[in-house]
Amino acid sequence: MTGVKAKLEGMGRPASVRPPPPPQIELLLVDQRARRFAQERARRTYEALVEAAAAAFMKDGYDATGTPDIAAGAGVSVGTFYRYFDDKKQAFLEVCRRNLAVGYRRILEQLTPERFVGKARHATIEEAIAILLEHVAAYPRMHRVFVEMSLRDEDVARLRRAFDDASRARLTALCERIATRAAVPDPEATAWVIYTAAVECASAVAGLHGPPTIEVGRARAALSRVIERALFDG
Repeated sequence: MTGVKAKLEGMGRPASVRPPPPPQIELLLVDQRARRFAQERARRTYEALVEAAAAAFMKDGYDATGTPDIAAGAGVSVGTFYRYFDDKKQAFLEVCRRNLAVGYRRILEQLTPERFVGKARHATIEEAIAILLEHVAAYPRMHRVFVEMSLRDEDVARLRRAFDDASRARLTALCERIATRAAVPDPEATAWVIYTAAVECASAVAGLHGPPTIEVGRARAALSRVIERALFDG
């Protein structure tokens, strides 16, 4: 046994350990209707409505945004809006799905076991944390609205729980592959703590709980060190 595979198996758990695969993120985060438009014009209208909805929700929040605002932003009539969506909540859910999907692909999909071999693991963790903080900071209003809605609407709460579960499942599988047993005797709990800490730190740094009381670079560096020690130092 040579190369990356040998290193991975040597630094992590036995090759016989096969954690269950994480949920299919595509089925969770993509509205399947958006892929079934027979006409290009219909697809463009749908995309314009989603973009207009995202802009409206980020600018005015959920309650202050109406379907006329979204339709006007897309340059179509309110009647056209209702040909694509049942109500503004359905549009909101699609905006949230897309935002979550971008974060998942930029961060979690890039965290493959091969990237944690040797010294590369330090840079990999730092990069993932930097992207997470950047992603939340780019859409702070949308993130706040999403969290607030998840506390009062079951459909939004269900999407949030499903995304969190999928993310933690991927991190658990990663911990199974890369961490030493001495450092991580409970991969699922470790993944839960790392995920929760990272998301909460990103929210705080983005100002969702008020002005951050520590410089972003210092917070990012400290979080990276905490995660690296949790995974590898025991």
